[in-house]
Formats: sequence, structure tokens, C-alpha cells
Amino acid sequence: METNDHRADSIWADVERIRAEAPLVHNITNYVVMNVTANALLALGASPVMAHAEEEVAEMTAIARALVINIGTLSAPWVAAMFQAGGAARRGGVPIVLDPVGAGATAFRTATARRLLDELAPAIVRANASEIRALVSDERATRGVDSAHSPEDAAGAAGVLASQTHGVVVASGAVDLISSGGAVTRVLNGHPMMAKVTGMGCTASALAGAFAAVNPSARDAAVNAMAVMGIAGELAAEGVPGPGTFLTRFLDALYLLSESDIRGRLKVREP
Repeated sequence: METNDHRADSIWADVERIRAEAPLVHNITNYVVMNVTANALLALGASPVMAHAEEEVAEMTAIARALVINIGTLSAPWVAAMFQAGGAARRGGVPIVLDPVGAGATAFRTATARRLLDELAPAIVRANASEIRALVSDERATRGVDSAHSPEDAAGAAGVLASQTHGVVVASGAVDLISSGGAVTRVLNGHPMMAKVTGMGCTASALAGAFAAVNPSARDAAVNAMAVMGIAGELAAEGVPGPGTFLTRFLDALYLLSESDIRGRLKVREP
């Protein structure tokens, strides 16, 4: 494990920019996590909006600085809205983060995720290992929307997917793998309690949107977002009795995150 001073500089600079600029992050996301992800974005310093109607998503995306598409609770109108918003993002140069929740669990989910990848070319794909493996093969190994694999199991698939999208692929888990251009960065921050609260992965995707809004490098935005997620998780888990308290403290940790927290805790392996 190595701590990278340059990486810590980059993370803190992004956090300061998010707090100073409050970038608008448009989320087309799922019913389960809307409140958690909106509060996490607010706690970090970004400005969340969750518009889903086809009649307004393109207009909303045009004024946003990042678009996060999360397929957790799919329906045909929402899928149409995702493509409307994604088209507007591509026309306006707005970075897209895709969270293909449950890819591999059903044919509808997998097909929708693959269409989004093909047609929108997201800057960042953030998923668990099983979802990533399902997107590059016909493997079905998800447990609902949970992973049946570790991130290391998906390292090869993440590299393939990154080359296909010409973007960045994050395989999140106990160790987060960030793959792009044939290089892999590993973020070792985090805590097991994070797996006991629904929506932590979705929150990581939302925060990646906030970092992509202020950092022109999708790779740096992805690494920095995952590091902040993990560090906030570690801070929140100290002395907590259970997941309910953890979630509250996680939001507080994002809000109170300091430069010393980052420099003192960061564990990143750069390529």
C-alpha cells in the first residue's frame, strides 16, 4: 500500500472546487437510493437534481455539469428518458457516469445497459464485479443487484470494457479497481459497514458525477471519488453500533471531510 502525495493534492483540489462551485449533477436514478444519493451530493458540496420525465430531462441535462444514469429501477419511460438525457449530454459535452445496476440479472437490464454503453459512450462506468463481467459476456452471476465476484475477478473484463467505451471503468468492492487505457489504479480505502447500507455503490456513482463536473480527467475524477467514498466510510464507521448510525455519520463525514483526513488515510496504488 502506498500513499501518493500528488493524488492527495488532486483529491483535495477537487473537493475544494466542488464546495466552492456547487456543480449541478443531474441524476436519473432509482427509487431506492434517491434520498441517500441526493444527501451525499449535498453533504460533499454539489447540487443534486433528480429529473426523470422525458419532457424535461434534455433541458435539465443541458444546464447540468454532469449526468449520472443509474438503472436500478427500470421502466420503459425511464429508459427513454435516459437516452434523451444522454443525447443532450453528448451534444453539450456534459460528462456521463453510468451505473448498470443488476446487469446480468435479467435480459432487460443487460440489454438496456449495453445500449446505453454503445449509444452514450459514458466517461465513467461504475459497477460491481458481476455487473462488469455480465456486460462483456453472457455470464449471469449477480445475486439480484449484489455482486457474486470480487473486483479482482473483474479486472480483465474491466479492461475490455474500458477499451470498448474509450472511457474509465470502476469495479468497486473491498478494493476499488479503476481501469482505463490499459492501466489500473487500486483504491484500498473503505470499511465493511458500507456493504450493510443500501445505495453505497449508487452513492459512489453520484459522487463520481460531482468529481467529473470539476475535473476534466475522467480517470482522476473516478479515482478521487472512490477515495473520498472510502475515506468517508472509514471515518463514519469508527465506533458505530450499526448501519443506521453509520449512514448518518457517513453524510457527516462527507460534510466535514478535511485535507488532513485525506492525507492521513489515503491508500491508493497507482499504475
